[in-house]
Amino acid sequence: MYPTIFVIIGITGDLAARKLLPALLALYIKKLLPPRFAIIGFSRRAFSRDEFREFIRERLNVRPGEFHEEDIKHFLDHVSYEQGFFDNMPAYERLAGRLQEIDERWGQCSNKLFHLSVPPNLYETILTHLAASKLTLPCDDRTGWTRVLIEKPFGYDIETARSLDKLLGKLFDEKQIFRIDHYLAKEALQNILAFRFMNPMFEPMWHRDHIDKVHIKLFEKGSAEGRGAFYDKLGALKDVGQNHLLQMLALIAMNRPRTFGAEDIRAERAKILDKLVRLSAKELKKTAAKGQYAGYLAESGVAGNSQTDTYFRVVARINTPRWKGVPFYLESGKAMAESKAEIDVYFKSAAKHASPKKDGAAHQPADQNILTFRIQPDEGIKIKFFVKTPGYAFNVEPKTLKFKYADVTSFPDLPDDYERLINDAFAGDQTLFASTEEIMASWKFITHILEHWPEVTLTVYERGAKEIA
Repeated sequence: MYPTIFVIIGITGDLAARKLLPALLALYIKKLLPPRFAIIGFSRRAFSRDEFREFIRERLNVRPGEFHEEDIKHFLDHVSYEQGFFDNMPAYERLAGRLQEIDERWGQCSNKLFHLSVPPNLYETILTHLAASKLTLPCDDRTGWTRVLIEKPFGYDIETARSLDKLLGKLFDEKQIFRIDHYLAKEALQNILAFRFMNPMFEPMWHRDHIDKVHIKLFEKGSAEGRGAFYDKLGALKDVGQNHLLQMLALIAMNRPRTFGAEDIRAERAKILDKLVRLSAKELKKTAAKGQYAGYLAESGVAGNSQTDTYFRVVARINTPRWKGVPFYLESGKAMAESKAEIDVYFKSAAKHASPKKDGAAHQPADQNILTFRIQPDEGIKIKFFVKTPGYAFNVEPKTLKFKYADVTSFPDLPDDYERLINDAFAGDQTLFASTEEIMASWKFITHILEHWPEVTLTVYERGAKEIA
């Protein structure tokens, strides 16, 4: 693997501690990082070398006995720090000098991967300074690359998304831009494509003639505590509806790609998102639900009269021959009874088909076949079907076939989302990253809803709710 420098801009933040550093350590332990690699933190806090090393050591979140202490020490030897304010040009020039020193020590031009682990309102400042200091340019015309990893949200509405995309387009080629929606990296979500396209028994039924509806859920037990000021500007619909739930919808609804390469998969996801039907104000008020958990207004940073949604349910429709007339229910909420993400595909009831008769009347099952993709936790797939109850009468009852990753001993531990994302960014594989077309199509659908969102009544619900009426 080619020598690579991973620069974390905002390394002192929460995301670096929770996700990036543990993922990088795991990749190092698994020997999936290049033999020559360096991690440089860039942030405004001042550290001595030893202070920074201890700071990073504490944030690796290593459980006792999880890794050998010697491996952790060797990993930390690859980590260093450059202090600087995000709007200070000389700081970027010092960072550029540090990268050049490493290249000179290694005796060759290295790959550079920049991760913006900062709030979105800092993106423009940082990206502009990276470009002005020429950090975005490869250090050699023939070897080495420069890439940038950007976290959601990609704007706060379609206009801010366009503005960010325009800026990125000025500074980078599309192949350099890796937009992170970490849900795309979840193993169980990727498995939807394998399930659909590698099992010919299911794909012939994957359309409006057989599927009645699709229900996509993302529930969290946690509240907005600690993120009130940030969350109050977004709300649930922007925070997860515009990205996570619509990406799940795209994987369920997309057509078979020409190949399973990044370009073809992303193109098919984008086609589906572009065909989402704009909901009328009347339909939105009739079918949508908007909620806020009790106590949200008391969270630090939340406005006392906030109307921000912490729960939503909307209906999406896709204007294609395959899906016309099939509703896709998108539902998400904080402070719910449990944390889970799953997709239920409801097949049309057997009631319309002739069934064996009991006492001269047709006996019909009381429910539908349901195929469930469990994204987290307890990743797996289950199918609800009907069997005859043993006995002299012809009665049926529901049973379930299940597959769980945890039950398959031949499967290693599922890789963490960020392990996959960082590994793929190193490899230049953009399959698990959102494209410009996907981002714009998603915002186009969500922005239209937001225009009429104040007209939907806000319901206050209790913490720990299982469902919202």
